Amino acid sequence: MDAVLAGDRGGARLVARSGEEIQLPGSVYEVLARVVHELARGNGVSVLPVDAELTTQQAADLLNVSRPHLIKLLEEERAIPFHRTGRHRRVRLQDLLEYRKRRDLERRGLLRKLTQDAQDSGLYG
Repeated sequence: MDAVLAGDRGGARLVARSGEEIQLPGSVYEVLARVVHELARGNGVSVLPVDAELTTQQAADLLNVSRPHLIKLLEEERAIPFHRTGRHRRVRLQDLLEYRKRRDLERRGLLRKLTQDAQDSGLYG
């Protein structure tokens, strides 16, 4: 290992074997700590710039849906902006993350409503 993360009251820093230290902003430390946590759990991690363009397969994988379902979201429902590069569709990561956030908020709202309806019907004791 060439470097380690260290954090104390002086802030977060990256420390090389040589002893060289690089101060890290809190936001960078949080991202790196999350990456380390996910890797320790055996999960893969990708770091992409927000303006990255993804293939439809990469976008489907990020949303945890099938590629045909993603194509439907793009073409029929126009739920996510995309453009074509030749015959290939490309989706901006930022647009995909915005869609996922909207989808998750909508799902949480529906779940709250279902839970409330069940409580109102006396299904919960």
